[in-house]
Amino acid sequence: MSATELRPVGWVRSTVTDLSDAVRQGDEGAPDVVVELDPSVAAAAADLHPGDDLLLLTWFHLADRSLLAVHPRGDLTRPVTGIFSTRSPDRPNPIGLHRVRLLRVDGLRLHVSGCEAVDGTPVVDIKPVLGAVDER
Repeated sequence: MSATELRPVGWVRSTVTDLSDAVRQGDEGAPDVVVELDPSVAAAAADLHPGDDLLLLTWFHLADRSLLAVHPRGDLTRPVTGIFSTRSPDRPNPIGLHRVRLLRVDGLRLHVSGCEAVDGTPVVDIKPVLGAVDER
């Protein structure tokens, strides 16, 4: 198996600094955050505009990569479920997926809503949310 290399294109800057304070999903009360882009990718963000719906892919750097099954949402009354059937941040490759709305662009700082990641979380990619087939 060959090595795979990911490098951050930016980092989440949030008022949430502790995992225990983070909501489980962005639409459950996540604060607005700033994605601080690395200067080397500035040209990649040139066509982003306020109002855009985006998918942030993050690396959950604080995740437990050894977990393969969990009680969904930490609820012990729910049956243990294989990690690939959950949205748990703890997983073999802890890639986070966040649907966010771009609120404002301030140089290399993207202000977004709907991201539950904690401060310092690496962002590994940003993609647009696709509309219907006839809108692409």
